[in-house]
Amino acid sequence: MSEVKLSAQLRTTFGKGSARQARRDALVPGVIYGHGQDPKHVNVEGHGLQLALRTPNVLISLDIEGAGTELVIPKAVQKHPLKRSLSHVDYLIVKKGETVTVDVAIVTEGELAAGGNMLETLQNTISVEAEATHIPTEVTVSIAGLQAGDTIHAKDLVLPTGTKLAVDGDIAVLQVVAPQAEEPAADAEGTEA
Repeated sequence: MSEVKLSAQLRTTFGKGSARQARRDALVPGVIYGHGQDPKHVNVEGHGLQLALRTPNVLISLDIEGAGTELVIPKAVQKHPLKRSLSHVDYLIVKKGETVTVDVAIVTEGELAAGGNMLETLQNTISVEAEATHIPTEVTVSIAGLQAGDTIHAKDLVLPTGTKLAVDGDIAVLQVVAPQAEEPAADAEGTEA
């Protein structure tokens, strides 16, 4: 995964007023933490950040004005409840070669066996450990030919090279269920005497 380069500036003022001003200036307030360092409060360019966050677990290189560069991944993203615009982002510092634990989307491919069976998704994401600069964006699982009663567990997922499960392998991820038979409709009208 390639890294996205964004510019940022250190924040010197705090509170709702300064956060609102930053958002009016097309910046998104955030905090960088990790590796035993003191947290750094930053404002990051909003449009570029919005685009970068379309990729799950994106690796971001923040060029902080006057304070160097930090390699980070977003850990917590807050959005405005109605506008869905970014309100605040927490970033975790990562180092090349370091292993991180992240949630990765599970994507299915293929078609179930004929018979009207339905796929029940039990987990939309799976926690994995991966090298910080090689975080997979998704894990693909084939459901081709699966029959009713078949279950795919976490240990059955084919993970990219260098990626390990960070959860119990016996966790059910997907299962195929048979269609439910419709119950006969009860007689709506009683018999008249």
